[in-house]
Amino acid sequence: MKADKARVSHFIKIARGQLDGILHMIEEDRYCVDISNQLLATQAILKNANREILYAHIRSCVQEALQTDEPNPKLEEALALLEKLVP
Repeated sequence: MKADKARVSHFIKIARGQLDGILHMIEEDRYCVDISNQLLATQAILKNANREILYAHIRSCVQEALQTDEPNPKLEEALALLEKLVP
């Protein structure tokens, strides 16, 4: 992985903590909207982690692949991942 491992790990650890909190909220039968808001916040953190990884991939692996005259599976791979991000 070419992304900043410390930054990505930080995002993932925050998301893990949020998920633990959400499980606790569910066990306590907390208000649905509060749970939903925490789920949305966790999704946003995971999107940030994924964005960090994809940007690093494009800046390194895809950029290296573009410097050859051969067919470019790395570019197609990156584009397929981006399609998954766009609803």
